[in-house]
Order: sequence, then C-alpha cells, then structure tokens
Amino acid sequence: MRSSCVLLTALVALAAYYVYIPLPSSVADPWKLMLLDATFRGAQQVSNLIHYLGLSHHLLALNFIIVSFGKKSARSSAQVKVTDTDFDGVEVRVFEGSPKPEEPLRRSVIYIHGGGWALASAKISYYDELCTTMAEELNAVIVSIEYRLVPKVYFPEQIHDVVHATKYFLQPEVLQKYSVDPGRIGISGDSAGGNLAAALGQQFSQDANLRNKFKLQALIYPVLQALDFNTPSYQQNENTPILPRYVMVKYWVDYFKGSYDFVQAMIVNNHTSLDVEEAAALRAHLNWTSLLPTSITKNYKPIVHTTGNAKIIQEIPQLLDARSAPLIADQEVLQHLPKTYILTCEYDVLRDDGIMYAKRLENAGVEVTLDHFEDGFHGCMIFTSWPTNFSVGIRTKNSYIKWLDQNL
Repeated sequence: MRSSCVLLTALVALAAYYVYIPLPSSVADPWKLMLLDATFRGAQQVSNLIHYLGLSHHLLALNFIIVSFGKKSARSSAQVKVTDTDFDGVEVRVFEGSPKPEEPLRRSVIYIHGGGWALASAKISYYDELCTTMAEELNAVIVSIEYRLVPKVYFPEQIHDVVHATKYFLQPEVLQKYSVDPGRIGISGDSAGGNLAAALGQQFSQDANLRNKFKLQALIYPVLQALDFNTPSYQQNENTPILPRYVMVKYWVDYFKGSYDFVQAMIVNNHTSLDVEEAAALRAHLNWTSLLPTSITKNYKPIVHTTGNAKIIQEIPQLLDARSAPLIADQEVLQHLPKTYILTCEYDVLRDDGIMYAKRLENAGVEVTLDHFEDGFHGCMIFTSWPTNFSVGIRTKNSYIKWLDQNL
C-alpha cells in the first residue's frame, strides 16, 4: 500500500513537472493554457516517435492525431446550411447563413485556416464552429478552404490552392448561385491562414483581369515574415505556448522543404546577416525600431550579424519571396490593398509581424484597424468551446465578428 502511494505521488509529480511552464500572470487562464500546451507537446512527441520508427512523416502523424480527435462532418442547422464541395478541384466547406428578407444578396468571407501550412483542417470542430458562427451572426456565406498541406505539397502550392478556389468562387455565375453580393466579399485567415490570406490579397489587388475585388481583409495573428526571428515579440515569447520560436522556424523550413540543419542558424538571424546581399534591400521593410512603438520595443535590441550563413538563402530563396512573406512587399503593392483588420496577441511570437504590417499599410494609405489583446496567446480565437474554452478566445472571436459586421 505504501509503495503504491509513493508511486502515485511520483507519477503526479512527474505529470505536474511536464505540464507546468512559467507563464506571465496576465495571460488568460494560465493553468488551462499549460494543460493545452502539454497536450499538444505530447501529441508532437508521439508523432516524432512515429517518424523515428519510420512509420510515417511526423507532420502526417501529428495531423492525423489532430484531425482524428476533432473532425466534424458537414452538418446543417435551421440557421446555417453546411455543405462540402470543391471549387476548381480544391475542397471547400461552405456555410450559408439565412438571408435577410430585405437583403436578397448576402455578404461573404473566404476563410483560410491556420496550422503552420501543415496541420489542421477546415473540417475540424474548431474551424467548423467558427465559420458556423460567422455565417449565422453575419447572415453570410463563408467559404472555408481545405488547401493541401505539407508534406504532401510545399510552397507555393498552398497559395495556388487558395487562388484557384477563390477565383472559382468569384465567378459571376457562382456568386449568383450562392446569392452573394460581389461588392461585399472579404478574405480572412488565422496564423498560416492569415499568411495565405495576405498573400492572396496582394496578388488579387494587382490582378487587372479580376472584375470582383475584396472589400476587406481580416488577418488573425498572421505570420508575415521569415527574415527576423528576433523581433521584440520573438525575443519576449521565445518559449511561450502555443507557438515557441523554434517551432515557428521549423514550420518555415518545412514549408519550403528545407533542411533542419538550418534551424539554429535561422533562430539567431544568421540567414539575413549583413553579408547576405539578397536580404539587404528587404531589411528596411521590417525595420522594427521604426515600425514598432516604444511600448513594444522596450529595451530589446536588433540582432544583426556582420557575417552569417549565406548558404541558407541560396538553398531556400523562398524565404525572401513576398508571396511567403507579405510584410516585405513593396509600398506600391500595399497601397492597393482594401480596408484591413489585424488581430494580435501579446503572448505570441507573431505579434510584431501583425503590428509592423499594420504600420506599413497605414503608411501606404490603407485604412487599418489593429486589435491587440494584452492577455491573448497564439491560436486563442478558435478556443471557445469546452474543454478548451478560454475567456480571451471568446473575446477575440466576438471582436473579430463585430468588426466584420460593421465593415463588410
């Protein structure tokens, strides 16, 4: 009996040690966040073991775990019709809110889910519930794109998928089928989906052949650049859940089918050192000492090395491609973008990507709403249902949908 108690105590202590990570007291629901992070870390470690044993690629294994526990079939209600179909060969889930009698044509949002270009799905409960809520509260048609993921495809195939699906939807006969007002269509996405939405917005704003343009774009804690992994938010939140810095850098490497041998060098900005000529012209586009307010920069210092590893950019030139890093686009591109909403969270390595993009858009004459949450963490907006319901998740979702309602 005594040995059993000792063993149980030891197991509880080990579990507590695994779950506990130091978090700022101001982050929303810290203990719940620790449990969520521990669950995700556990799933990552299982997928890494599967990869090590040669049974499957670790990202395929991890996404299998995520989708298996959260996949939801297309299920309609009295308020929202939900259907799975495909637009130009790309799978989509369409959510149709009830039209208002006085408005025969509905507004629409094209939504792109997050997951580091490698994880999640338009069909898991988190995104299904978000898009259902959007369709119902906005009386809108929400098109959630099921783009292909790493490692089945790599950059720029994810962009191609969202472009094909969106162009198909924007055809007059398709908009007519779904009773959508062509002048009230927005593009949106979170995290890596925010990256794809931003890239899509830039591409479509320059396409003279497109009759229908986006009325707005709404980017939720978007990932927007891979040149500087030592912005103040990357330094402040390097070990913060749900997205530590080394995990974000690995997502970038995976997106480009690069080598993990480069990860540590990229973490310290050796890929964009002063001797890497290809990066020199782009550095001014994300000079955070001028783009971020002093309340954000605090006492953080830029990390720029005189010499680094030029081989990284030579082997992964996509790091400097504005399609993958919309923040580095030229001012001439940004000035044509529509009204923009950007949501950022204090405890997120990507916080400064969003704030810098908001400032660059503002400098280009674009109307921007920057919605910052002091107690938010990366990914929080989709965590609104038990057992992963966070107060900041509900507040961010409500704020986002309210902005869409007022501006779309």
